[in-house]
Amino acid sequence: MEVILGHRACRFVGPAAFRNVVLVKEPSETPEAVLLAPAPADTLARLAHGLDGRFSANTIVVPDLDAGTASHPAVRANLDLLLEDGRHIIEGQGGRMASTGDIVAAVLSSRGGPMSGLRLLVTAGGTREPIDSVRFIGNRSSGKMGLAVAREALRLGAGVTVVAANIDRVEPGTEHHPVETVEELREAVLERAAEAHALVMAAAVSDFTPASQVREKIRRSTGTKSLELAPTADILEAVREQYPDLFVVGFAATQGDPVADAREKLARKGADLVVGNDISKEGVGFGAAENEVYIVGSENERFVPRASKEEVARVILDSLMAEMDEER
Repeated sequence: MEVILGHRACRFVGPAAFRNVVLVKEPSETPEAVLLAPAPADTLARLAHGLDGRFSANTIVVPDLDAGTASHPAVRANLDLLLEDGRHIIEGQGGRMASTGDIVAAVLSSRGGPMSGLRLLVTAGGTREPIDSVRFIGNRSSGKMGLAVAREALRLGAGVTVVAANIDRVEPGTEHHPVETVEELREAVLERAAEAHALVMAAAVSDFTPASQVREKIRRSTGTKSLELAPTADILEAVREQYPDLFVVGFAATQGDPVADAREKLARKGADLVVGNDISKEGVGFGAAENEVYIVGSENERFVPRASKEEVARVILDSLMAEMDEER
């Protein structure tokens, strides 16, 4: 990686602030990608009108503007010209510079990879079914596995949409859609699956919901209460019915040998792959940084020994791509 300082950067911070990187005045060779960050309005104008020929390679432009400048017709016209010319524009809110995470995600995805051209829909987190106005039926899923899948898919070049059930964190570079309940998750998945090539259902979905919901807080003074439960909608079944050709990866969390559960779910749900894991093992359950899984397909079974969830996500995506190639 090489860094070129603009003349204003030299005056504002100077080379001493970049002692651990390679500073150059011109690229030493044709770069794979060029990142212009921050890019003020005059930089956008010069680049849009061909006044800076140094950056003809894959260019990612990160504007840094005040709200008034960002909305000015001339600036918008320059951004449109850059898009027409094939440049990647990463804008923050109100013209401000995008976050570091969004910039890194854009750089990684712009370089291409084995999943380039694929649109991946990922569910993550755990649903919550309201009992009353303050209580709910939920689970301990942190969303780490689903977000790891989303992050690795971006790194491999895919376009990624995350339907996040009760997760505060937004994975940089993804389209993020927050939901709370099973029904909200079902609606979001069915709506967005139309644009996806594959679905990874990593979210922990509640199997039951209260048969009737109390709109106000249930008071302790009312005494003992019984709670009647009703089964929730089967999201994978609905996906299979509406999108029979969509490649689907399901998850089966169990206590004990996960292979039998994974194979049963593979057949019953009509999934293409099912990832089974034993949540009773210490250090690989909900909220853990590591996982240990079996990836079960109709003909193949792959064991992934304990590793970080990012490493497990890579193997899941590798299995997904291999199966999709076979189906083609």
